[in-house]
Amino acid sequence: MKSKAKEKLMKRERRHKRVRAKIIGTAVRPRLAVFRSLRYVTAQLIDDATGKTLVAAESRGLKGNAGERKGKVAAAYLTGKLLAEKALAKGVDAVVFDRGGFAYQGRVAALADGARDGGLKF
Repeated sequence: MKSKAKEKLMKRERRHKRVRAKIIGTAVRPRLAVFRSLRYVTAQLIDDATGKTLVAAESRGLKGNAGERKGKVAAAYLTGKLLAEKALAKGVDAVVFDRGGFAYQGRVAALADGARDGGLKF
């Protein structure tokens, strides 16, 4: 008998595979992949043609003003802004968003908002 946690993880992986079947990142328009753990959120821009990560950012150690957002949602927003700054410095301004099988709400949506406010287009 499977545990609830294992079953939940398998469902997320199934959703992620379904999303990834439609989304492909290129060097011109890389994939913005999001991973949300219980504590942190990480994001990276991936060129799927070469299999390389172009830029990465994580919420570990990020604190600051993020408007009305508080706690982990604020850290996710700041992670998105940081990722956008790094991407623009590398010459990337357009991405394809990959929510990683997570629901587009809370920290995932905040990260996307931060990336958009930082200058990325998707």
